Amino acid sequence: MQISRKDVQKMKSRLRWVYLLMVSLGIDLRKTINAVGGIPHFFHDLHTLRKQSVSSDMLFPLVVLYPCIEDRFSESGTAKGHYFHQDLLVAQRIYSNKPIIHVDIGSCIEGFVAHVASYRRIEVIDIRPLSINIKNIKFSQIDIVADLQDNLLNYCDSLSCLHALEHFGLGRYGDRVNFNGHIDGLNNIYKILQKNGKFYFSAPIGPQRIEFNAHRVFSLKYLIEIFQGKFSIDYFAYVDDRGNLHENVMLSEKNISNNYDCNYGCGIFEMTKI
Repeated sequence: MQISRKDVQKMKSRLRWVYLLMVSLGIDLRKTINAVGGIPHFFHDLHTLRKQSVSSDMLFPLVVLYPCIEDRFSESGTAKGHYFHQDLLVAQRIYSNKPIIHVDIGSCIEGFVAHVASYRRIEVIDIRPLSINIKNIKFSQIDIVADLQDNLLNYCDSLSCLHALEHFGLGRYGDRVNFNGHIDGLNNIYKILQKNGKFYFSAPIGPQRIEFNAHRVFSLKYLIEIFQGKFSIDYFAYVDDRGNLHENVMLSEKNISNNYDCNYGCGIFEMTKI
């Protein structure tokens, strides 16, 4: 019996759902398997170190055991995936474009925001609190789906919202449940950005759906439709299902319709407010 590509995708989707559910409950089977495999290495290396310490004149008492038994099976770092590529790419493009005021809405503080803050000031808006002060980061706790204060209208010439819009209105971060939260959020983003200002945006792409309460996944066709009349697309890149980046890609009708063969990819847009 031949298994179709669609059936394989369904199976992968179900397995991914089971895995994510277990991780959310504190059970990560991949980590567990690697950790079990690392136990013999840990005790072998501990025995070797103790033997070496006897003949050493350096004083490093071995008082506490702090097992890190899965790290030997990991790579030196993760140079792939949605966040790695989008954070680095968009931070570089903002650096090149040199805006006067850059505002970010809901993006990753320890990734993208930190990249930008390393070379310029960035103003951050998020529904969640940020309890510490960080140089070059001005933080405001605001629900971007709610009515905007007048002082935010036409506020900045550059704005980013990376891997965030898909969460608006799903309640994951304590926000009010709103089926059209992504539309309300996008409308407010449009109001904050000045005419001809730059908008850097990313979100999951693939067959359109809600994976409650994690996120929405958008089809490229739908995204392009909701951008029409608001933003012109200057640049497009995407991260495929393997986590690899494809830069400066032409948006063709065929690839828009099949989402560049992504089931859960990441579309990255640089746009200008019309």
